Amino acid sequence: MRVHYVCTGNTCRSPLAEAMARRMIAARGLDITVSSAGTGAVGGAPASDGSLLVGLERDLDLSTHRARALTRELVREADLVLCMDTHHAERAEDLDGDGKTFLLTDHAAGRAVGRGIDDPYGGAVEGYRRMADDVERELARVLDRLAGEQSTRRSE
Repeated sequence: MRVHYVCTGNTCRSPLAEAMARRMIAARGLDITVSSAGTGAVGGAPASDGSLLVGLERDLDLSTHRARALTRELVREADLVLCMDTHHAERAEDLDGDGKTFLLTDHAAGRAVGRGIDDPYGGAVEGYRRMADDVERELARVLDRLAGEQSTRRSE
């Protein structure tokens, strides 16, 4: 399974989600590949200072991350596109993501929650920490759901 995480610039929320998910997937032994992109990303931009710092606080190294733009090809190759806010989901759906694009919070809950993950860009580090806490909590719920689905497929 291939999962893409999407935010605006691919410098704050989605890179942290990708790094957190990668570690959580490895710990759970799941067969999931993850990546991230942004609806308004400037290709090659590094992770934001706030996300770099919060990543380091959580033993996640984002120093090699480089932003990339969400494209039709990325959406098509994904099995699941998890977005940080509604305008990201709308863009992914426009790029042929209908039926596999969800808000991270909605997919985690298994129902429409309609709440995105706040964008801390340009704010104090505490906003980045709150965002990272939200992303980590929602990722754990998403991975619980995906682990159950993978287990069901293996037993069929």
